[in-house]
Amino acid sequence: MHANKGDQLVRHGRVVGEHDKVAEIVEVMGERGSPPYRVRFEDGHEAVCSPGPDSEIRHPERRP
Repeated sequence: MHANKGDQLVRHGRVVGEHDKVAEIVEVMGERGSPPYRVRFEDGHEAVCSPGPDSEIRHPERRP
């Protein structure tokens, strides 16, 4: 998994009816974009996490 500051971390719901949780990566704490990441969730709280297989990184579209 590789991420940059400003990317989104999406943790998919684990059970039926559970919504995905989306967070903005505000700090990459590992080497060369690897976890752990400091993230800010939609409700404003922050956490340090090492995403598992139920997560994905979404990179914003980079336009010239």
